[in-house]
Formats: sequence, structure tokens, C-alpha cells
Amino acid sequence: MHVVATAGHVDHGKSTLVKALTGTDPDRLAEEKERGLTIDLGFASAKLPSGRGVAFIDVPGHVRFLKNMLAGVGSVDACVFVVAATEGWKPQSEEHLRILTLLGIEHGLIALTKVGLADDELRELAALEIADRVAGTFLEDAPIVEVDALDGTGVDDLRAALDTLLDRTPTASDHKRPRLWIDRVFAAKGSGTVVTGTLTGGMIRVEDELTVLPGGHDVRVRALQSLHAERTKVGPGNRVAVNLTGVSHDQLRRGDVLVRAGEWHITSRVDGRLQVLDALDHAVTRRGAHVAYIGSGEHPVRVRVLGPREIAPGATGAVRIHLPVGLPLLPGDRFILRESGRGETLGGGEILDVDPLIAAAKAVPDRSVDRVIAERGLVEVEHLLRLTGERREPDIGRWAVDPGRLSSTQEDLRAKVDSAGPLGLDIATLGEFERAVLGTLDGVAMDGGHARVADAADPLADHSFLADLEAAPFNPPDPEGVDRAELRELVRRGDVVEEDGVYFARSAVDAAARVVAGLLAAAPDGVTVAEMRDAWGTSRKFAIPLVTLLDSNGITRRRDDLRIAGPRLPDV
Repeated sequence: MHVVATAGHVDHGKSTLVKALTGTDPDRLAEEKERGLTIDLGFASAKLPSGRGVAFIDVPGHVRFLKNMLAGVGSVDACVFVVAATEGWKPQSEEHLRILTLLGIEHGLIALTKVGLADDELRELAALEIADRVAGTFLEDAPIVEVDALDGTGVDDLRAALDTLLDRTPTASDHKRPRLWIDRVFAAKGSGTVVTGTLTGGMIRVEDELTVLPGGHDVRVRALQSLHAERTKVGPGNRVAVNLTGVSHDQLRRGDVLVRAGEWHITSRVDGRLQVLDALDHAVTRRGAHVAYIGSGEHPVRVRVLGPREIAPGATGAVRIHLPVGLPLLPGDRFILRESGRGETLGGGEILDVDPLIAAAKAVPDRSVDRVIAERGLVEVEHLLRLTGERREPDIGRWAVDPGRLSSTQEDLRAKVDSAGPLGLDIATLGEFERAVLGTLDGVAMDGGHARVADAADPLADHSFLADLEAAPFNPPDPEGVDRAELRELVRRGDVVEEDGVYFARSAVDAAARVVAGLLAAAPDGVTVAEMRDAWGTSRKFAIPLVTLLDSNGITRRRDDLRIAGPRLPDV
């Protein structure tokens, strides 16, 4: 499906045209019907001759309801720009065209309405004026279709023109991350809370668990409807009504957004590129009561011009926008900036950075993913996706890394390895990223929790303490004066065995086992600890830890006060 917005001056026949195309009157409010004036957004849908589904968002044309118009055009694919042949180009025609251009809409056609009330000359003059006004805009080459919605003149031609337009209009992309800007909230009898909007970014399904922002309400999708039909799932690019559980309709409002938790970076500060309207009679500065329109929402904001102090009419410049709430935004999202005190549209543009780190005085934002990485040095690729919308393969571990940061980290680690003690660098002292980088270094060997130069001599070979233990296997010396890190490494390697604070050479345990095997060969019913102590020629201080080691290794087993043969007792 494509979503198409109407646009144009008040009373030029937008709603009547939508009704002629769809059979649905988009003016749903009693006041709208009484006054014959569109006040709020209206919605309708139809099948075109090709069988393609199209949804219409009918927007108000009156300047007093401009904010409602802005709420409806943020997620559309194309527009039907409406100009009445009886009146020609009017002020809101100009403002709507500016807004559509600033929002990045690139596809549309022009409906010259009320042709039944205009003679040939008036219709021709109106068409010439339209062509002049849209020159240099995305509507410059758009077809102008003459139509009178009341008597049906040109309605079929308009349907055919819409089919042709939508043939070359791209459909919404599926990035597997749905986002629905809410443009209407109501309570349906027997169903509860219902919200509507144009779905972008991904698919939603019945029973999905979602979050409404900025309120943070956790909700579940009870039911879905699109094109007046119940659905179990709806893809991006569709108008959709979502029946929610977990929240009351009076807790939600237009401008809220429905997403899956954890998939978006929530931000209240963005950098963007602002195109100031050339018709403005003053420059844009930080002064003023600014309002930003993003998605379907209207937000009072603080604006800081980046670089120069102001942006002149017709010029483009970078701005930092401070929002009052956190929103799930991405680079490329569009915004419109208005000044509420003067009641005028200043300009609009696109968001460049949803998490600016550089101070405003020095920031030079753009949409470069490499810039985002460089400013951070390294960033987890899943977080990078939330910041930029672009998925990258990690450079190291789970990170995308700036080449300069990677090089400096490698140099720093190599220096640490080179200057480490005999055992090498204790890997446990490094952070997770440093440990990942360590594995990329050539000429570095990692063993037992330490990293050292690969061709360096083994610092523990022929260690003096091990030699002392082997020289007195059953009466070992205390490890006084032995480096504790070296002692731990000897134990880790298994060259030294520790029990209850006493250290033995591994060979001493093997020797003790052979002695006990000889004792049990002579006394298979068992031997006492005292008998083992005497056979070893040691004291109780060392005999008890040795016996414990024999028991724990399955060499002996305890039976009352005796030790008998275990499954791993060596042969005599």
C-alpha cells in the first residue's frame, strides 16, 4: 500500500475529492460537517484500477489548523496537490508546498478542482499559474489533472494518474524495526484503546509486546485493522488501526509513538540540517518561541544555531534542537520548525545526529556513520544501529572501531606487554575491549591469564622455589620471599600443589602415593595417618595436608581412622 496526503488551500475541494475517489467522507467531526471546513485529519482508502490499495490522509487547508496538517504528512509517500480552478494559487497553497518540500516528499500530482465552475480561459490561467509556482520543486513535472468531484468529471482520469504516480513511487522499506507515529487516539466500544497511524520501519503482529513513547507505557496488540479489514499482521507503508491493551486511551495523545522496546535510541537532543525558507523576512537565530514538528507530534523546543550565529533566509545551516521529551529518532527523519510567536514556518530539514557528543560551538554534524564511530572511538554495533540506522560488521569483538583508536590501543597494549614482569601482563587487569584487541597482536602469547612476548624465555623454568620443594618433598619450605604472582602461576600450571596453606611439588604427591602403595601392599586392611607420617619421615603439619591431597585425588579413601586403597592408587 501507498499512503497519499492531500494538500492545498482551504476550500479548494480536498475532502470532496477524497470522497469522490474513495466513497468515504474524511470529514468525521460534526463541526466539520456543519461548517463545511476540514479541521482535523481525515482518513479514507480505496482500490485503484490496477488493484493497488491506496490510503488517503486528508489534511486541513486553513492556516489555523496548520499543526493538524503537519501531523498528517510526516509519513506519506506522495501527495495530491489540490488547487481550485476558480481561485488559483493561494497563500496556503504556497505554505503547503513549502512544507511538503521540506519534509522531503518527492512524488505527487496536481488536481485542478472545481473545473465545472470555471470557463476555459480561467482553467488555462490557473494551470499556467500552477506551473509557474511549482517550477523548481518536486511537482515541476507533475501532471495537472482537471477534475470536478461533484459531477465526476476527471475522477477516473485522476485514479489512472494516481496509479501511474504510485508505479514510480518507492514502497516503504522493512528494516525489522517498526515505528508508528500516532495521529489519532480513541476508545472503541467493546474494544478499548485504539490508535491509528502510518506504519514505517517494520511489521507488527497481533500479540506483539510494544512500548508507547514518551510515556513509556508497555502495551500488547490485541487486534489490527488495515483497509477496513482485520489483520493478523501489517507491514510497513500501511495505514493501520491498532487495538491496544495495557493503556487507557486518555493516557495517549497524537504525537506519541509505538515501538518495540530496546530497538531505538531515545533522545531529547538532536543535530539537524535546517533549510530556511527564502520567503522569510528575517534570519533564524536561537531567539524565539520555536516549535518542532516531528512525526505526528508538535513539540516546543530550544534551538541553537551551530557555527554562525544565524541562518539567513534561503540558506541552509546546522542546528541543535533540544526536545522536552525523549523520542525514538534516526538520522534522516524530517522536521518542520515554526516560530509560534510570529505564527510562521521558518523552515525544515532532516535530523543528522540523534546523540550529539561534540559541544555546540565545535559540532559539524552530518550523516556519516564513520563520524559517529570516530567521535566515540568505539561503539557496539547494535548501539550503532540504533544511532544511525546502519548495520555494520564489528571490527573487533562486538565493536565498530575508529582506526585511530584501534591503532593507539594496540600500541598501548604492546607497550604494557613489553614492560610487564617475568610472568607477562595480567589479562584480568584489562577491560573487555582491550582483551579483544590483545588477541590481534602479533608476537604475543597468552597463557594462564597472562600475555607475554611470544619468543621470551619461560620465566618459571627451573624456578628456585620449585627446586627447593623437590629437594625436600615431605618437609617443604614456606614460600617466604617468593613472588605471589609467580607462586600462583606455578600452582595454576600444576607444578606446585597447595593444600591448607602448605605447598608441595607435584612430584612430592606422586612420591607420597608410591610410599602409601607400599604400606597398603603389606597392610591391605588399611594404615593410619601416623604410619604414613612416619613412612614419609615428616611431621603432622605436613602429613595431614598430604593425606588430604591423596584422598581428594582418589589415591586413598578414608575408613574410620584408617586409609585404604583408592581407585587411583599406583601399583607397587
